[in-house]
Amino acid sequence: MSERAHLLIVDDDREIRGLLAQYLEKHDFRTTAVADGKEMRRVMERSHVDLLVLDLMLPGEDGLSLCRELRARSQVPIIMLTARGEDVDRIVGLELGADDYLGKPFNPRELLGRIKAILRRAAHAPRDPSPESVRGFRFGGWRLDTVTRTLTDAAGRDVALSGAEYRLLAVLLGSGNRVLSRTQLTELLRGRDADPFDRSIDVRVSRLRQLLGDDARAPHIIKTVYGEGYVVGVTVVSD
Repeated sequence: MSERAHLLIVDDDREIRGLLAQYLEKHDFRTTAVADGKEMRRVMERSHVDLLVLDLMLPGEDGLSLCRELRARSQVPIIMLTARGEDVDRIVGLELGADDYLGKPFNPRELLGRIKAILRRAAHAPRDPSPESVRGFRFGGWRLDTVTRTLTDAAGRDVALSGAEYRLLAVLLGSGNRVLSRTQLTELLRGRDADPFDRSIDVRVSRLRQLLGDDARAPHIIKTVYGEGYVVGVTVVSD
């Protein structure tokens, strides 16, 4: 990299903030370390951030709330830190759009490795469209709003989507008629190296087909390209 990537560390523990910033600076990153969401917003308003390291347990607004807020307006990669170690926290964080998570205590080298891997993928992996560039997609009688993240049917009724379902549908629609592999989609949703035997993408596609009324035996909205991945099979118009 000709210019050092800028990492924003959000953690209310002053010692952890300082140690992480010092360690990551030694590995050729530029860092800013803050204690809460208010300071996080101030930094992001005045400078570009390439990746956030966001603690779950923050005073006032917690990491999950901040992650939800960020995903409504930004696609900056997020690694969440959690001391709870509970599966539900990790799952909710990923559902809200975090790219990865790491439980405390952790080895700084592992965090460094995950940061590097996510930044490499962010350079060429597909991501859901930014509301600044595309406000919505119309397809097969449906509309997906990228600002409110809502799916609306032909009668104007809203259909609830989880965070991961939204991201999967948005990136498929944003890719037009390009086939996306399971590996690409898994990395997009989980932010980690894909397991070739992981079938979670198939489960999410099945869930989306149910929501869209797409016949699982002969789907026409989200089609399976055997041996390759998935592609949208209807005309997509962005607005």
